[in-house]
Amino acid sequence: MAQSDPKQILLETNLWATRNILQACEKLTDEQFHHEFEMGPGSLHDTVTHILGAMRGWADMLAGREPRIRLEEGRRSATELLGMLDGIAQEFQAEIDAHDLDDVASSERGGRTYAFTRGGVLTHVTTHGMHHSTQCLNMLRQLGVDELPMNSVLEWMLTVDPVQ
Repeated sequence: MAQSDPKQILLETNLWATRNILQACEKLTDEQFHHEFEMGPGSLHDTVTHILGAMRGWADMLAGREPRIRLEEGRRSATELLGMLDGIAQEFQAEIDAHDLDDVASSERGGRTYAFTRGGVLTHVTTHGMHHSTQCLNMLRQLGVDELPMNSVLEWMLTVDPVQ
């Protein structure tokens, strides 16, 4: 695991932080997992579903395929979402790895065509995940969870052997 490769750091930290949040959510009651907050998409369920949905949606765009049904339209447990995480993250990473980061991918939405570099999509998806996982930390804190999951790049670096 090369700690010096920004692409790998972004991808691995995004996966690790999202997994940590979902594992913390597995310990909650269904009522807590769906409790509405006035931030982000609204609940822990909706926020982590949105994180996974964004990764999957951007993977579809990078692959040049029609978008699948949005994950946000379903209701799943934290365990079910955790079971989906690795596959979604692997699919997103495969699309990032398939081309150079400066290659452009485009798609149409609402009658308008959008074009983005793969490096831009990588940066957006991973910082988007970090933004929402931090909202999840705030929600967990408000629910009284004492031991909050780690989710920052620095915390990830502290858990990784730098010479691997």
